[in-house]
Amino acid sequence: MLIHCVLLAAIWTCGPLSAAATDFEQRCLQFQPQTVVKESQLARLEYLAKGASAEFPDNDPSCNSYKQKVETNLCRVGLVIKTSNRSEISFELWLPEQWTGKRLLSTGNGGVDGCIKYPDLVYGSAHGFATLGTNNGHNGASLRTMLNNEDVIIDFSHRALHTGTGAGKALAEAFYGFKPAFSYYLGCSLGGRMGIQAADMYPDDYDGIVAGAPAVHFNLLQGQRAMFYNITGAKGSSDYIEIDTWKGLIHNEVLKQCDEIDGVVDGIIEVPSRCQFDPKVLLCAGGCDKRPQSECLNKAQVEQLRRVYADYRWPNGTLLFPRMNPGNEIAATEKLLAGKPFNYSVEYYRYAVTGDPSWDMSQFTFDAVEVGENANPGNIRTYPETLQRFQSRGGKLVVYHGGQDQQITSFNSERFYERLAKQAPALDGWYPRTQTYVGGDPKQASSWECR
Repeated sequence: MLIHCVLLAAIWTCGPLSAAATDFEQRCLQFQPQTVVKESQLARLEYLAKGASAEFPDNDPSCNSYKQKVETNLCRVGLVIKTSNRSEISFELWLPEQWTGKRLLSTGNGGVDGCIKYPDLVYGSAHGFATLGTNNGHNGASLRTMLNNEDVIIDFSHRALHTGTGAGKALAEAFYGFKPAFSYYLGCSLGGRMGIQAADMYPDDYDGIVAGAPAVHFNLLQGQRAMFYNITGAKGSSDYIEIDTWKGLIHNEVLKQCDEIDGVVDGIIEVPSRCQFDPKVLLCAGGCDKRPQSECLNKAQVEQLRRVYADYRWPNGTLLFPRMNPGNEIAATEKLLAGKPFNYSVEYYRYAVTGDPSWDMSQFTFDAVEVGENANPGNIRTYPETLQRFQSRGGKLVVYHGGQDQQITSFNSERFYERLAKQAPALDGWYPRTQTYVGGDPKQASSWECR
């Protein structure tokens, strides 16, 4: 048996290659990935033929994923990798039989969860990528394991992805006998933030990054999303605006005011930044106003709309976070406008910022936002002034953001782009551009790329 060893990112890795393993299934089942990656334990090793289902019986129920059909023959590798003496990550790498172009793809997570995105692993492996994902340092949709454990926060911020990517590169080389020719990253929302953080902190990890709707300036984002509950009030409270009103009366008025700005009435707000929604027209004026109560709003509700659609500012008037996307009202009723605390923010303030599991939205103030921003747990802010190192080594970055995003305003991606452009005016080859996608539900995306 030949032992193949490489040094990657200060981790000595060794793995066996068996000359007797002549077909793919046999080679998979004889692979010993736990000998390749330092401080790892084997959690799963199996061959899966195209059409078979990968099963996840130990997956946290909050991940809502128990099996996934695969679209190509592959070797499924699962490891638990120690990241410190009190933290670890769950890691999966799907190695397709046909390794097209010797490419590696790392995938991200979403929300604040620690759920491997198995559909992304299916997508990547089906297209010939050796595709990996991690649980980002914790299992499930809660951040409770961050309580009094900075190492779990560091994993969530950046170390889990970096560790998983290093392991994936070493394992792909040990399994196929070749180093990956190219390494890529794909993630959206929290995963988009992870991609930006990787470009900033670990510019050599990837040749190309796709970062969708990135949750950059993460601490202030959690504050901005938390504030909606204080504006809307709880469901059923005085002046609470019902879900049907958001989806009907208010959404229709937003479209009425902003849809035809581009000269075409098509149900799409082409350039959201040009939409300055004025809610005053929805005020039940009384007197000659003959509209029924269901077709207008009281004064307190109109003021609520003004605050919802305005930039979120510190008490001194400086910008804290950009305004909500006009036109996102239908989807936003699921979380931001639902009349209940935004759960991602609650989890973050409880377990990463305050260390107080009893913290609730009644304690939310500008002071709480400031505490989170100053603490910057695990260096999670993710708001670099430049990505010069990534660009200089030839890295390519594509960022896209839906113009009706219901959780992370696309105006923040525009602000981030302007920040990079101001600090690095010599970044020739950075092109902001807008594209409109028509078909199914109306969607609009703004993107910029480095090429």
